[in-house]
Order: sequence, then C-alpha cells, then structure tokens
Amino acid sequence: MEFSHIPVLLEQCLEGLDIKSDGIYLDGTCGGAGHSREIAKRLTNGRLVGIDRDPEAVKTASERLAGYNAQVVKGNYSEIKDISKELGIDGYDGILLDLGVSSYQLDNGSRGFSYHTDAPLDMRMSMEGTSARDIVNTYSEEQLSKILFEYGEEKFSRNIAANIIAARKEKPIETTLELAEIVKSSIPARFRREKNPCKKSFQAIRIAVNCEFEHLDKGLDDAFDMLNIGGRLCVITFHSLEDRIVKQRFASFCTGCICPPDFPQCVCGRTPAGRLVNRKPIEADEKELEANVRSRSAKLRIIEKIKEREC
Repeated sequence: MEFSHIPVLLEQCLEGLDIKSDGIYLDGTCGGAGHSREIAKRLTNGRLVGIDRDPEAVKTASERLAGYNAQVVKGNYSEIKDISKELGIDGYDGILLDLGVSSYQLDNGSRGFSYHTDAPLDMRMSMEGTSARDIVNTYSEEQLSKILFEYGEEKFSRNIAANIIAARKEKPIETTLELAEIVKSSIPARFRREKNPCKKSFQAIRIAVNCEFEHLDKGLDDAFDMLNIGGRLCVITFHSLEDRIVKQRFASFCTGCICPPDFPQCVCGRTPAGRLVNRKPIEADEKELEANVRSRSAKLRIIEKIKEREC
C-alpha cells in the first residue's frame, strides 16, 4: 500500500511558517512528506529536517524529498533537542507538528488503528514497544477505565473496561474487530445511533499505546526552545484534548507578569516569550472540507518566538 498523505491546512501552514528561502525548518511529524515537500520547494540554500517515528514514513519521506536540501530522521519530535544536536543545528526558523495518526496508518488495516477493518490489535506508530493488544489484555479494569475516560472522554468507560476484562477471561482479545464488538456491546443502543461508538475508545487506546500526550507535553516546550527569535511554531491538532494542551501551552509562552494581582506594580520583571499569530485556531474552508473529509476536525495554532523563555 502506498504511503498516502494529503497535507491538511497546507497553505495556512506555509503562510504561518513565514518561510525564508535560506531558513532552517523542521517537520516534526513528517509522515508521507506532504507538508515537508512543499516547505522544501521554497528553500534555496535553506535546510529542512523531517522527523517521524514510523519507519515506513521515514523511508517514504526520504524518497519523496530526494533532490531537496532535506533529510529525514527516525525518532520522535519530543527528541528534537538531541536530534538537532547530532545534526549540528542550534535553532530553527520554523517548526511544524501535525499531530495524531496519519491517513496511511488509518487506511493500512494491518497496522491495527482502524475499527472498520479486522487486523491484529496493534496501533504502534513506531512499530515497536507496547501494543494495543498488550494494554487491552494486561491492564487492570481501573487502568483501562481511566485511559478510556481521560484520553477518549468516553462516558461509558467503566462499562467498556468491565466487558474487556470479562471477555479476556474467556480468551485473549487479538483483533480490532473483537475489541470493536466489545465496545459496541458496552454502549446503550440509543447512543450507538449517534456516531460510531468505537471512535473514542480506539482514540484513547492509541494515545496510551504511543504515549502521545507525554510526547506532546515535552515536545511543545522543546520545540519552542529550539526556535530562533522570530521563528514560528505551527501545530495542527485533531481532537479537543490535543488542542487544549496546545492552547494552554501557547498561552503560557505568551504570559508576562506573574506577580500576585494585589501587587500595585510588577516586581517580577517577566515579559512574554511568544506572540500568538492567530488568536483563534485556523480551520479548513469549505473547499478543503470537500476535498479531504479528514480535515474537518483539524485546528491550526501558530506562535512566534520573541525572546527566550524564562524557565
């Protein structure tokens, strides 16, 4: 299967990055190089670095960026400081993070991300480490319920967790459709009619498998730190939990005085390290929504670094 990647909010990202032909840029979630190739096209004597944890993405992106002043590294964007040090890069003029699972990973049934296709229960973006099968078959009922509630905002998390435990006492849960059937049977019929009842649970387990929020938490701080003054960080999110983390972290970068409100004047001397380029998230227009249905939940936030942050 070809590694397909339709870049979401492409023009908005390119504009948000404010690309300079001699700048140094990073695509921290390179995928199929949809965004990366368009960034690379705009560079003359500049440089592009792509990072992805998926070995299939690294291979594909490297092939698609051949001929450009670009290189792709296997890793996680949360490792940006170590990777950049190895590459001899001190800072970037722009960084892009396109979060979540890629279209290729969703559409490739064998990767076990989709609840529409029967496949081994996997969901590992890196194809290494703990899998969804491991979590579903070894975590306690309390742990499973917590993951489903906190990462999927699933209000029937306790029912689903209890039914997973009951099912695996009979036999291990091995495939995506086995898990999907357990989730469906755990949700009252009137709620199953609203939307696919598996979406939240599969999202939650995927986030847990890939430690997505832990990487996001560290990655945002390190990406902002690695920006040159005047450099921009663009982040695309696909669900409310991700977007909330990005929104709050960007707000902290833009926070100045932290003195208590009853102080007559500032004594901390703290000033903002960042400036929001867009106050509200940028979303896909009607034309893009028609061309790419997966852009419907995408939100783009952009911040510009104006000074080094005070840790």
